Amino acid sequence: MGKFRFASAVSFGVLATVLAIGPAHAQTAPDTTTDAQATAAPDGQAATTPDEQAAEDIVVTGFRNSLSKAIALKRDSIAIRDSIVAEDIGKFPEANVADSLQRIPGVILSRDGFSNEGQRISIRGLGSEFTVTTIDGAPVRTTSSTNVGSSTRDFNYDVFPSELFGRVDVYKTPLANLEEGGIGGVIDLQTPRPFDSNGRVIRYTAQANYNTQSKEWRPRGSLLLSDTVGNFGALFGVAYAKNVNERSGFQSTGGGTSGYNSSALGRRPYYGSPAANTSGPFNFELDLDNPLANFGGLTRDQIANANLPRFYRIYASNTDRERLGFVGSLQYKSDRVELSVDGIASDLTDSTTEFTFGVPVRNSRTVRGSTSAPGTGTNSGLIPLDVKIDEYNNLYGTFGNSSILTESFYRDTKTKFRYIIGRGVWNVTDNLRFSAQGNFSQSKAVYSENRVISNIYGITTTFDPTVNITYPTISSPVDFTNPANYRAPSLGFAINDELDRVKTGRAVLDWTPVDNGEQLLTLKLGANYTSSTKRVQRQDGSAIAARTPLPQGGTFATNPTGVFANMDPFVQFGELRNGGNSGYPSQFATFSRDFVLGTLAANTANRAATPALNQAFQAEEIVKSGFFETSFKFPIAGHALRVNWGVRFSDTRTLINNYQTVPTGGFAPAEREGGYQNFLPSASFTFDITEKLVLRGSTGQTITRNALSTIAAGTRVPNIFNPAVTVGNPDLRPQSAATYDATLEWYFAPGGLLSAGAFIKNISDRPFSVIERVPFSTLGLTSDLFSCASLGGTVCNNGVIDPNALFDRTITVNQNELKLKGLEFAYQQNFTFLPKPFDGLGVTSSFTVIDQEGSDFVLTNGDRIGLQPVPKFAYSVTGFYEKGPLSIRGSYNYRGKTGQNFVNTGNNQVPYLNAQGFLDGTISYRLNDMIELRVDALNITNQEVYFFYTDPTQSAGNGQSRRDNSYFNGTTISFGIRGKF
Repeated sequence: MGKFRFASAVSFGVLATVLAIGPAHAQTAPDTTTDAQATAAPDGQAATTPDEQAAEDIVVTGFRNSLSKAIALKRDSIAIRDSIVAEDIGKFPEANVADSLQRIPGVILSRDGFSNEGQRISIRGLGSEFTVTTIDGAPVRTTSSTNVGSSTRDFNYDVFPSELFGRVDVYKTPLANLEEGGIGGVIDLQTPRPFDSNGRVIRYTAQANYNTQSKEWRPRGSLLLSDTVGNFGALFGVAYAKNVNERSGFQSTGGGTSGYNSSALGRRPYYGSPAANTSGPFNFELDLDNPLANFGGLTRDQIANANLPRFYRIYASNTDRERLGFVGSLQYKSDRVELSVDGIASDLTDSTTEFTFGVPVRNSRTVRGSTSAPGTGTNSGLIPLDVKIDEYNNLYGTFGNSSILTESFYRDTKTKFRYIIGRGVWNVTDNLRFSAQGNFSQSKAVYSENRVISNIYGITTTFDPTVNITYPTISSPVDFTNPANYRAPSLGFAINDELDRVKTGRAVLDWTPVDNGEQLLTLKLGANYTSSTKRVQRQDGSAIAARTPLPQGGTFATNPTGVFANMDPFVQFGELRNGGNSGYPSQFATFSRDFVLGTLAANTANRAATPALNQAFQAEEIVKSGFFETSFKFPIAGHALRVNWGVRFSDTRTLINNYQTVPTGGFAPAEREGGYQNFLPSASFTFDITEKLVLRGSTGQTITRNALSTIAAGTRVPNIFNPAVTVGNPDLRPQSAATYDATLEWYFAPGGLLSAGAFIKNISDRPFSVIERVPFSTLGLTSDLFSCASLGGTVCNNGVIDPNALFDRTITVNQNELKLKGLEFAYQQNFTFLPKPFDGLGVTSSFTVIDQEGSDFVLTNGDRIGLQPVPKFAYSVTGFYEKGPLSIRGSYNYRGKTGQNFVNTGNNQVPYLNAQGFLDGTISYRLNDMIELRVDALNITNQEVYFFYTDPTQSAGNGQSRRDNSYFNGTTISFGIRGKF
């Protein structure tokens, strides 16, 4: 059926091409340039509608003019496209490009909690990996923060300052000339060039950033120089920013369960049927037979079957972010020829100090008769001394024989991105144009994660989340700030490298045989070549660092007392906010950055370690594509019908170099190849029902390539606490989708838009995990890659895993399907009809509803719960006021709750990310063209971000008291000036 529709669309296009030569009434000509290469008009102005021209005295500058340009681009496009346009050269509306994009219907933003900035984009119910990002039409990849080493195809927007870009286009429907790979859509970032503005321009900003939780000030500034002389122009820009962001809250590290459920988990077959609660990834049992146990008014069964978090601990981090970006352009422009060389360089550094502190419930277990000390061996069960159960069956209170585990964690990330592109356009004749470009980009990211773990054993602790669920009580008679109370230090050091290198070439021939104002016919023929390489590596220097000499003598491994002599009795970045609950531990002993990175030389040890061959790989994808596309316009009863149809063919070859296990154990270098071909037709139309009412439709075939970690990796260990590994599949095909879109748009006033749209995406060849159980000896892995204490004594003894223990080996294959449908609404208007001074008011807003089929969470009774990995609905509202020198803007962006994963570990707890609403704002006052005072604020309401778990078999609302990763990130405010010469 899908093939018939595409064939029909092509046949219709050929017929319409012939009819387009017939008589016609004059209509507004559509945009016939290559969509992926379209540029703004001189002075950064987009084409305007007749109404907008009449209202030119109103819509001329600032944010309102930016919206007007974007509407004009949307109106003139045949495809379903939205744009964000700079208010002026070097003057993007928001401080972060991703923050601007969330105003577009169907676009949902994920913020980086370490910085308060927008980081990743998802479109229409599909994750960020379904979106292709290009710069000036060339595909790019880059990663940052803790994503480094994950080998995804995501693009992290926080790597770039917004000052480096002049426009962003979001294509939600396929076009033959667009880069394939984005079922969600294609986002094209366009860099500024000298001829975007007439003559000389000097623009600057100077600001100071302040975060309300870190209470730290940092600078932000930019400078852009652009000039044109005759046919030549040059542009250079630099942007620099620093900020310090603090976050704090609570973690349970994976939900919770009861002693009863953990017993069931412990007896899963691949653990070798051990005794209850002595093995498995989540093993604990309350010591209900202890003479000190006190049930109070509760029964034994009530306590045994109540839920405890897997870990109840506090979390706090402090991130110092520094970003330096450059943009440059040399341009030659004449009537017939345009040549340019453009480049971007950006360096992003995150230095994060992170601490956790709490009770490790998930590793507590009791085996009666054990002679080991509390907190060690098999004797670490919790004794209920004074406990309660809330209305949702959650257990809390005072427990004996508990322990404290702390982490002093230092995460450091550096991303270096470099990009250069050479482009040329030759207008051979008035109706024949040849364009070509070549591009090179490289993203090199390094992420080190170095932690020191310490413990306090055999103490009484109290856990009470009812006072403040994000800042719960975790208290004890023991002094947490005394280093002498800590025992059993251990290390977890590692460094991750991820390199992305992309080389592209593109050539396009555009021919316009008919263009008389009433009729239009354009033909486009093009070819692309893209070579993208990804290389990942991980090194673990824990063992080497453990042999590093201490100032007190001995080493980390041989002198634990000496280790704690280096501990400080305080949190390194100051007392933690407690949310008004004095029971939340705001201070406790920690290790310093100097001790971890200096004394123990963590990263030196990491670099000296042998790379983890089981998950190191290099993969090169070579994609050769060709496309044919035609656009035409002809009238139907005096109303213009504009059509674009085309087909894209791509040939993909994947060259993989990794390490595979060998029968004798260990790894050996291996080379493998994979590949596939795709034939991707597409068709779009726009019909002007009236001059102001426009109907659009689109259909097409698109693909998204799967993560390289599932294609090229060797044998990976996803979680050291679980007896499971994953292996790559070089023969994995891309996901394929048939898409259908329709929108109705009413341009009812100058700068005004009311639109409604519907979309359907039917995705096949979805990745599906196939699991087989194999003996550990067949994996070729060493025991030190796992946490033996968590695997249990029947699987691991004295640090060595039983060769016959059964482990899960997972490979990803093409099998599943996903159906997605949704509605989009947008409303934008300038309230110029209001009396002065209220005629400066305006609003732009969007609302999206998304429904998915094919992603379910299966309960133990077999019932299915629909669990979408994106919100079912999201909306954005931006109100603004621009009148004379004053400009005020506030944006509220809301996203509903989001499902997190579909694996039921046996406790029926369905995981979600909470619904979130972020309020951002800007106030500026222009003294003159050279000086504008400005205040920007992110996360004004200090939105809480958290995961939660709900059990559908229990009473409604139980998820409200089952939190994980519950944080506040504070408000980031920027004060400063900017201007133009």
